Formats: sequence, C-alpha cells, structure tokens
Amino acid sequence: MSGLVLKLAPKERVLINGVVIENGDRRGRISIMTPQANFLRLRDAIHPDEVNTPVRRVCYAAQLVLSGDMDPARARQHLLRSVEELSQVFTDTDSRLVLSEVTDALVAEQYYKCLKSLRSLLPREERLMAYQQ
Repeated sequence: MSGLVLKLAPKERVLINGVVIENGDRRGRISIMTPQANFLRLRDAIHPDEVNTPVRRVCYAAQLVLSGDMDPARARQHLLRSVEELSQVFTDTDSRLVLSEVTDALVAEQYYKCLKSLRSLLPREERLMAYQQ
C-alpha cells in the first residue's frame, strides 16, 4: 500500500491525529501510511464563525472528527442524517454523485474523503444561496 501523500507548501500546517505539524521553509511531502489516520490541512479548516450554511455545518462536523473533537461513532450518525437532508436540496446528478461519495466515505469511516467531497458542494451551495436572495 502506498498510502496518502500530502504535498505541503513552505510553512503550511497540517493536523495529524490531533498534532499540529508545520512544514519547514521548503516544499515538503508527507506520506501517511496508516489507513485510519485523521488529518486536516489547516488552510482548509473552516473557522467556527464561518459555519453559516447547511453544507458548511456538515463540513464542520466532519472536520471536528478529524481534529479529534468529536466522537466518530456519534458523528457518523449525525453526518449521515445531514447528508440525507442535503440530498433533498441538491437534486442534480452531479450533486447526487458527490453525496453518494460522501455516504460511502462515512460508511467506510473515511472522514477526510468525506470532507473533501463535501467541500466540492460549497460553490453550488453559494450559487443556490445567492439565487434565493
């Protein structure tokens, strides 16, 4: 198994299993070999003040699992319910595929993949919210 490779920019920070790691002055690569390791690029992290839409709330819950601030078993049920609610709004084919990927990732307890897929819905949500105003 080759694992996941994170390519880090100079001084970029990443959270791995609750530990913040900062890259040095040059670009770097980290290979994560443990399948169930939790990691989060801090540049991708959503600040609590930014949790103001349905997709952002679900992203934030997945982020809390990755940071170790939420129990994965409890979060998974909450996330699955939230994804079901999102499927009532995002009815186009592309969004349905994304939500299916999110559900598969949750069932497999792959919270980074879940977060990554959910983030792809953020631009669509933004367009929907702008249309409603």
